[in-house]
Amino acid sequence: MGTSQVPRRVAEIDWDTWDPADLATLLFVVRGGEILLIRKKRGLGAGKINGPGGRLEDGEAPADAAVREVEEELLVTPTGVVEHGELLFQFVDGYALRVWIFRAEDCLGTPEETDEAVPHWFRVDEIPYDEMWADDRLWLPHLLKRRRIYGRFIFDGDAMLDQVVDVR
Repeated sequence: MGTSQVPRRVAEIDWDTWDPADLATLLFVVRGGEILLIRKKRGLGAGKINGPGGRLEDGEAPADAAVREVEEELLVTPTGVVEHGELLFQFVDGYALRVWIFRAEDCLGTPEETDEAVPHWFRVDEIPYDEMWADDRLWLPHLLKRRRIYGRFIFDGDAMLDQVVDVR
């Protein structure tokens, strides 16, 4: 599909037949009024603040991938992990990504910087949304309230063109 054929509105996509190029996870450790975020050092979103996460390996369950990615990126093991929904991203350049989002109650160990990420604890009322992807401010507050989220987003590079967020 050429860029001229890529939808620029959520309603233009048949999400039942939509087929993402990659499957990934994000996991947010939330404890004592703080959230563990990272400054991403490479890959999609490099330089932005986000939750730790990454792509699933072949045959890997999303929950297993979420824990593995946190262990690889921050050298800690999340505990009390609960899935909170899915985020579907379509980029106008044709790239498509499905992300399962998780929340953890705590983690074993002390987060450390790796070649992928720099860890930062933020108070939940001081999350630096201006340094994050534009969609985060729409759904992350719901995750913090333990709600389930199903989001669909259209991006042109870093710019969010359209979105629909269902909260349950």
